[in-house]
Amino acid sequence: MHTRTVRNTFLLACSMLLAGPCAYLTPAQIPASPYPKISPIEQYLMNRDAEVALARSAAPDAISHDASVLVLTRHGYESAVEGKNGWTCFVDRGWGGMLDNPDFWNPKIRAAGCLNPSAARSFLPYDLKRTDLVLAGHSKEEIIAATQTAIAKKELPMLEPGAMCYMMSKSSYLFDQGHHTMSHVMFYTADDGAPWGANVANSPIFGVSYWSASPDTYPQLRTFPRIFVSLIAADKWSDGTPAMHM
Repeated sequence: MHTRTVRNTFLLACSMLLAGPCAYLTPAQIPASPYPKISPIEQYLMNRDAEVALARSAAPDAISHDASVLVLTRHGYESAVEGKNGWTCFVDRGWGGMLDNPDFWNPKIRAAGCLNPSAARSFLPYDLKRTDLVLAGHSKEEIIAATQTAIAKKELPMLEPGAMCYMMSKSSYLFDQGHHTMSHVMFYTADDGAPWGANVANSPIFGVSYWSASPDTYPQLRTFPRIFVSLIAADKWSDGTPAMHM
């Protein structure tokens, strides 16, 4: 697996991924972003049909064919297809990653994902809330404060066991460097990934907090519910063709 590809997938949160355990970066180690602010909203939007097709390509057709599909509009995500199997597919943007992600405002990011019912119920609301706040023009600090308030009011759910996401589209764009996508699945847990063996030497599982690459960047995030994302690379794209990570 290409070390740079995996490192960028986790937004440079891990060092020496193939050689040893993963560690948080200090704020000084997080690279400066070439995207310091939000771009015009038009740059984040897609043709509706193209967005539906990209969203569905995140998972094998046996899953995505009967899934619900969301598309991004100027006012947030809206339903484009009402599904039958409890899964939800959509195309996330850069702001769906960690708050100190250098690609947070990157208008090129198109991260197609299909969430299983547990993730659709308990993780997706965080992403949708953040998107609404971003499109309303809020800063990262305001996003954190508003999310903190929503959590305190129980407007956002606790993470359910078994939450996971397919990200197996060969047409996604996840980062600027090197290969622009990789086929993988992600698991969301309320622990630190240790039960999965995440980030230990020679483990194929890499993980990082959904909130931040560094606990010191935004200290207020320490009070947020733990959402840990573990990634496992897949050897196929969603259409069944080989996905080589070299």
